[in-house]
Amino acid sequence: MKELIRNRIGDLRAKMQEKGLSAYVIFGTDPHMSEYLPERWQTRAFIAGFTGSAGMVVVSLDKAALWTDSRYFLQAEEQLAGTGIDLVKMRTPGHPEPDQWIRMNLQKGAVAGIDEWSVSISQFAAMQSSLAASGITLKETGDLLDAIWNNRPALPDSPVFEHELKYACTSRNEKIEVICAELKKTGADMQIITALDDLAWTFNLRGTDVECNPVFMSYAIVSAKETTLFVNPQKISTELKAKLESEGIQIKGYEEITVALQQLPAHTRVWIDSDRTNQAIRKNIPEQCLVVEGLSIPCRLKAIKSQGEINHIRQAMRKDGVALLEFLYWIENNLGKIPVTEYTVAEKLNELRAKQAGFKGISFYPIVGYKEHGAIVHFHVAEDNALPVEKDGFLLFDSGGQYLDGTTDTTRTIALGELTARQKSDFTITLKGMISLTNAKFPVNTRGYHLDILARKDMWQHGMNYGHGTGHGVGYFLNVHEGPMSIRQEFNDRVIEAGMVLSNEPAFYRLGEYGLRTENMMVCVKDETTEFGDFLRFDTLTLCPIDAKAIDKSLLNQEEIEWLNKYHQWVYNELAPMVNDELKNFLKEQTKPI
Repeated sequence: MKELIRNRIGDLRAKMQEKGLSAYVIFGTDPHMSEYLPERWQTRAFIAGFTGSAGMVVVSLDKAALWTDSRYFLQAEEQLAGTGIDLVKMRTPGHPEPDQWIRMNLQKGAVAGIDEWSVSISQFAAMQSSLAASGITLKETGDLLDAIWNNRPALPDSPVFEHELKYACTSRNEKIEVICAELKKTGADMQIITALDDLAWTFNLRGTDVECNPVFMSYAIVSAKETTLFVNPQKISTELKAKLESEGIQIKGYEEITVALQQLPAHTRVWIDSDRTNQAIRKNIPEQCLVVEGLSIPCRLKAIKSQGEINHIRQAMRKDGVALLEFLYWIENNLGKIPVTEYTVAEKLNELRAKQAGFKGISFYPIVGYKEHGAIVHFHVAEDNALPVEKDGFLLFDSGGQYLDGTTDTTRTIALGELTARQKSDFTITLKGMISLTNAKFPVNTRGYHLDILARKDMWQHGMNYGHGTGHGVGYFLNVHEGPMSIRQEFNDRVIEAGMVLSNEPAFYRLGEYGLRTENMMVCVKDETTEFGDFLRFDTLTLCPIDAKAIDKSLLNQEEIEWLNKYHQWVYNELAPMVNDELKNFLKEQTKPI
């Protein structure tokens, strides 16, 4: 594999020389700025052999580098070894940003190329401006990898299906009306929708073009005059096409978006999200049109779940809770009796979820880390790299499911044998962060970075920390990582609002030893109104026992003990009616008060 990667880089450099390029930038995404990618756009993995879900690559005529974040440092070091590609650690002192690296390695007058279809408008503009300051040109060259990628996968052609109204809760026409009303407030005439989850939500449609995310490749133009969905017609059944057209939605081919943009009337005011729209779309909008940039309206709308959606999510969490309970019971009763590896743990989690009604697949690749593998934040377990799991140490498993009535994401760390005092202390201090954020009460207009300290304060007091975010938005039978809000140290201007569903996952990792993470999903709800304003809080959604064997009770205060006991009683009350007596007795033991 290493030699294959070196050969591919050599082929790319030959193509770069043909085009007069001194560097080529690969942002590692698709035309829709997706996190999980169809095989056709797994360009980062193709050129570098790196399989993490985040990162970009720059190849010059004599050097190559890959940037990724702290979740993937260990994985990247292993996968890049021997390829001639250097790892550059993002947001780490002493490591240059991609534009800085290009400026350091290219001379004034050089030209760097980029595929305009796979870079966002904002990313392109920022890099173009930065390089121009050093006399380097950033040129839109199209996809150079296409010429060197033998048997490159084609566009996905799986069928699109409806997310029935009984689950979607709001019709697509109602959603389109709201989008148009919001457009009117901005003075824009239309929005170009490009993010796949925005499209799936707007049209109450789903697909299987991307692993883990139930979306399909498409674009849309929405306006008060007309709405057009650009999608491969073969993906839409005759019946669905007729239904959409009867509702006033035109269907055109996926690649017809460029012609439609080029034909926009002069002076049309076009709303685009520069972070979620590729540079090629921007390039095809006539100069006579006025481009208005702002957050995608569907992105903002879908982040706030309706009460009907929240009710469905709670039901999905019950089903997911049963599957997780069955897994805990399985490992308790089989470990040491049959061979168990990290890979079989992942397979068992999938198997148990698949038994639940409305299950449509996993929401992300399971992260299963035993002992030292738990310290690899996004460890991608496979059959050939899985450790055997034994009755000793910690097992971390982070997994989720896609159900017609919701998307789930839960992490638990369980003790498989006797723990040291330090292991219990680390586990408990990490758990305190999750509880602290759960119990937050805060005024409206609070942002996620204001709340992040609640998850870290106990860790910081013990000289501990973790290098990733604390919470991300979760979609509704959509992407498990959903914006625009987040809870993390980095600045994010989006406020946390009632109806938003987020993860809560502070963590701690001792490299070479173990990883610890207890993750629940939660929904933001209204709390009370006082003379000082309106206040919000979080309600927990996840139903899964937390391993009391790993807790040092002396490190918990009374409020934390009461929260844990109340949480476990709630988990028992919700799940006990759904399982047989054997599982009910096991659940009672797992949720007894501490």
